[in-house]
Amino acid sequence: MTTNSPAMEQAQGWFSRAESWLDARGKGAWIAAMVLGFILFWPIGLALLAYMIWSKRMFNGSCNARRHTATRHKFRTSGNSAFDSYKADTLRRLEEEQDAFEAFLQRLRDAKDKAEFDEFMADRDRTARDTGTGDAQA
Repeated sequence: MTTNSPAMEQAQGWFSRAESWLDARGKGAWIAAMVLGFILFWPIGLALLAYMIWSKRMFNGSCNARRHTATRHKFRTSGNSAFDSYKADTLRRLEEEQDAFEAFLQRLRDAKDKAEFDEFMADRDRTARDTGTGDAQA
């Protein structure tokens, strides 16, 4: 059974609050804190860099963060119902357009893959025919 002293709990609380504060401000805040740590005392900056790499904060997808932020702001009301409905309709339309465009890009990729595969198969058949014809004549 492990018991934490009040000083240990206070230190963990401070660290958790600082981590949450930096997380709320994004990757730029973490990088700024790391640079500031290097400026003040280089081991602090090195420790922050190691923590950022170890906790995978350096390699999180920014696209997911942007999508999460957009989703969070989508449901915030302005107090004006007409504007809120316009905003909801516009965001819905933009999401539909984005989904349609992503589907279009996927169809383009699929068509390109199919064309490359068909070309490969045609070359293979042509090579097999030429090789088969050359063996029959010899």
